[in-house]
Amino acid sequence: MFTGIVEEVGSISALESLPGNAARIRVVGPLVVSDAVVGCSIAVSGACLTVTEFDDASFVADVMAETLNHTTLGERVDGDQVNLERALPANGRLGGHVVSGHVDCVAELVERTVAQHWEVLRFSIAHEQARQIALKGSITVDGVSLTISGVGKTSAGIDWFEVSLIPTTLAQTTLGNLAIGHRVNIETDVLAKYVQRLLEGGPAR
Repeated sequence: MFTGIVEEVGSISALESLPGNAARIRVVGPLVVSDAVVGCSIAVSGACLTVTEFDDASFVADVMAETLNHTTLGERVDGDQVNLERALPANGRLGGHVVSGHVDCVAELVERTVAQHWEVLRFSIAHEQARQIALKGSITVDGVSLTISGVGKTSAGIDWFEVSLIPTTLAQTTLGNLAIGHRVNIETDVLAKYVQRLLEGGPAR
C-alpha cells in the first residue's frame, strides 16, 4: 500500500522490450533504493512494481502486459522523469490517502490555468472512471495524492476533472512540467470503486 506522497523524482535509465508484450525497466532513485530488498514494492508514477534487482542508485523491475496496456509505462523512454514512492511501512504516516498502486486508467492533460499561488490542471478521463470521482474526493495522478477541485463534462460529452496544485507539489513532482496532451496514470479512490460495485448489484469478481 502507498499514500501518494512522492518521495523523490527519479528517471528511467533503461527500458527493454521483452517477448510476449513485456518489458524490463531500470529506474534511478537513490532514496527509494536506500533500504530496498528484492521483492519489495515501489510505485513508479503510480504503478506498483516489484524490485527484482538493485544497486546503490537504481532498481530493476519486470513489467507485464497488463501493466503496459493500462498505464503509461509502455510509452516511456530513457531519461523520462517519474514519481517514486516506497510502500508504506506498518508504522508509517498516512499523509495522503490509501493508494494501491493499481492504475485504473490513463487520463490526458487538456488545460493548465496559472494563478498567483497555485495552478489548476484539467484532465479528460474515461466515463467509467469519471463515475468514481467526486468533488473534494481523493485521486492519484501519476502517483501523487490530490484532492479533486472540479468535475464536469464538455459540450461534446467528454468527462473531465480538475486538481489544484500548490508550489511544493509543482516543484517536487513531475506534475509541474506536464505539457498539454501529456498522458498520466490515474487511480481513483478505492472506496468509490466498492460503492459503485455495490450500487450496480453485480456479483463479486
